[in-house]
Amino acid sequence: MLALARAFIGRPWLLRLDEPSLGLSPIMVGSVYEVIREIAARGTAILLVVQNVALALSVAARGYVFAGGVITAQGDSAGLSRDEAVRQAYQGG
Repeated sequence: MLALARAFIGRPWLLRLDEPSLGLSPIMVGSVYEVIREIAARGTAILLVVQNVALALSVAARGYVFAGGVITAQGDSAGLSRDEAVRQAYQGG
């Protein structure tokens, strides 16, 4: 949370986050993603790199799915959430 606050103080136009919830308790993960949602709602673009596809798509407007360094799917988050191949591969069906 402190790292997010420090990053946002400078009012960046792009905030790059790599696994912002790594090692956090489930309660803290929810808090971190709520802050991410608030930052995005204020107009800051966010590049979010995570392995938890379901969580990422819950806050993203658009997503890119990589496998082996290659983009295997892309689109708006709602479409990716409904994409059966994405669901099977990354969300357990």
